[in-house]
Amino acid sequence: MSNSQTLIAELEHELISTGKLLELVPAELINYKPNPKAMTLGQLANHVAVIPVRYLTFAEEGFTDLGELTHHYEPTAKAEFQNSFKAGSEKAKLLLKNIDDKWQGKSWSLTKNGSPVFTLPIELFIRLLVFNHLYHHRGQLSAYLRALNVPLPSIYGPSADENPFA
Repeated sequence: MSNSQTLIAELEHELISTGKLLELVPAELINYKPNPKAMTLGQLANHVAVIPVRYLTFAEEGFTDLGELTHHYEPTAKAEFQNSFKAGSEKAKLLLKNIDDKWQGKSWSLTKNGSPVFTLPIELFIRLLVFNHLYHHRGQLSAYLRALNVPLPSIYGPSADENPFA
């Protein structure tokens, strides 16, 4: 199995539980913030919804400015991040096909005002800032939902609310 096939298979698997969590976001609570320093539930849900396609697009571009990387869109309705997730998931899988040929040996750079801050090989960028980043923020989203008493689905095994092995 090629590198791209392996990553596409992993992404497809992870998109299932990601989609389940996004479905559970209460539309009426998208402005909820657990802390003044935190993103709103809507910002976090949108961020989770678009990480794969947004960051793989950054990989394709070869660089991203810090301002773009740290901007988190504030949706006004649940349908926005749900639609972004559906469309973005398909495009992300298409972009991952580039890793074996088009992106082989290439790098991605984080820039600030046009100057490089750091550079990573595309393969490492994808692992760190697409996959691990998605898992990190999906975990945050499940913590937000737990704080709102939303029953959580199984992600990697039983949750307090769902046992896929029962």
